[in-house]
Amino acid sequence: MEVLMRVLGIDPGLTRCGWGVVEGRPGARPVALGVGVVRTSPDLDLELRLLEVHTAVTALLREHRPTAVAIERVFTQNNKGTATGTAQAAGVAALAAAQADVPVAWHTPSEVKAAISGNGRADKDQVTMMVTRVLGLATAPKPADAADALALAVCHVWRGPAQQRLRVAALAGGIGAPVRPATLPRWTGVTPR
Repeated sequence: MEVLMRVLGIDPGLTRCGWGVVEGRPGARPVALGVGVVRTSPDLDLELRLLEVHTAVTALLREHRPTAVAIERVFTQNNKGTATGTAQAAGVAALAAAQADVPVAWHTPSEVKAAISGNGRADKDQVTMMVTRVLGLATAPKPADAADALALAVCHVWRGPAQQRLRVAALAGGIGAPVRPATLPRWTGVTPR
């Protein structure tokens, strides 16, 4: 039997950064433990907005103690400014996870849509409807960023362990980077001079 996972899903964004926490096992109905959106004001300087996202994700990690963080992999969008802010928010979320020693998984939007709805091209309304149904929620999570974050977490609960086994098997079979017997050292921080 697969181990119970608790996943913090992050739908990165600078103005609205969705988050959702689910607990579950592959093949079983997951349970939603929390959902929301971190909002930052466009009137603030960029570094302060990023600090707000980082601080909020750090607090979520402390409160929910996830075993993994699933973040949407950012692709170039038509609006380069939006894509840059989204990538920056994803980066500070990953940084917060690394500082908490929680592994990060990156999932593409089409992978998440396929996992939650069976259709890699599902629209936001379809994703929200399926998240509501899969998690047995009484009301749909709003806004769409919150629903997307829950979808990311569900995707990782259902697909993450299998993806990791495939990755390990591929590496052991000589596909990809060579398998090293020792693990890489964990980052321990910057030491003052």
